[in-house]
Amino acid sequence: MTGFATRRGEGEGFGWTWDVRSVNGKGLDLRLRLPDWIDGLEPAVRAAVAKVAGRGNITLSLKLARETGSEALRVNTAGLDAVLTALTTVRARAEAAGLELAKPSAAEILSLRGVTDQGGDAEETGPLLKALLNDLTRLLADFAAMRAAEGRALGEVISAQISRIEALAAEAKAAAEARRPEMERMLRENLARVLAGAAEADPARIAQELAVMAVKADVTEELDRLSAHIDAARKLLVEHGAVGRKFDFLMQEFMREANTLCSKSGNAGLTRIGLDLKTVIDQMREQVQNVE
Repeated sequence: MTGFATRRGEGEGFGWTWDVRSVNGKGLDLRLRLPDWIDGLEPAVRAAVAKVAGRGNITLSLKLARETGSEALRVNTAGLDAVLTALTTVRARAEAAGLELAKPSAAEILSLRGVTDQGGDAEETGPLLKALLNDLTRLLADFAAMRAAEGRALGEVISAQISRIEALAAEAKAAAEARRPEMERMLRENLARVLAGAAEADPARIAQELAVMAVKADVTEELDRLSAHIDAARKLLVEHGAVGRKFDFLMQEFMREANTLCSKSGNAGLTRIGLDLKTVIDQMREQVQNVE
C-alpha cells in the first residue's frame, strides 16, 4: 500500500528530517538510510516500522546535521584517510569492471562512522537517540494515517469490483439456464451419431459417454464456487488486520473459476460473460496488490 510522510525536528544540538514512503509489495521490504554512528538506531527503527506496516516496499531515511552554534565538528583525520583509501579502492575496482560510480559528497563522507568524533559511545548518543525515536513515533503515526485513508478508498474500489463480479456471475447463471435446451439438443444429436456409427453399441458405454459430455458442459459448480468466493471477498474487506495475502490467494481462485467457465461454455453469450469476468478479476487482482 502506498504512503508517505515527512517530519522535521531538532534537539541535542542537531536538526533532522525523517522521510518515509512505501509502494505495494508482496511482503515487507524495509530499506533504511540512517546514520550508522548512533548506537541502537537501526534495530529500534525496524521494530517501530514493523508495528505499523506488515506489507509493502518501504524506504525510510533520516538526514541529520549539527545545528549552527553547536559544538564544532571534529574530523578524525586517521578515520578520514582510511575511508578515502577505501573509496579509492572501490572506485578503481568498479572502473576495472566497467562500472561508473557517482562521486560521494563531502556530507556523505562526513556521515560515515569514524570520520568525525560526533559518533561517541552509547552514553553520548543516548539522548539524541531518544529524541529521534520520539519524533519517529509521530512520523509513523502520520504514515499509518495516510495508508489507512488510502485503504478506505481502495476498499471502495474493490467493493465495486466485487459487485461487478457478482452481477456477471448472475448473468452467467441466467445464460447457462437459457442455453439448456440447446445443450439438450446437442446431446441428442451426439447420441444419434454414436448410435448410427455402432450397430451393436454398448448401452452402458453410451450412457457413460453422455454423462461425461453433460458434466463437461455443466457450469453449476463453477458458478457456485464463484458465489462462495464473492462472499469470502466481502468478509475480507471488513476483516481487521492484514488480509493482503488472503486476497492474493482468493484472486487465484476467482480466475480459476472464470477460466473453467470459458472453457466449458459452448455458447457465445456465456463465453462473453466469462471473458468479462476475467477482465474484472484481473483489474481487481492489480488493486489487491496494494492491500496490506
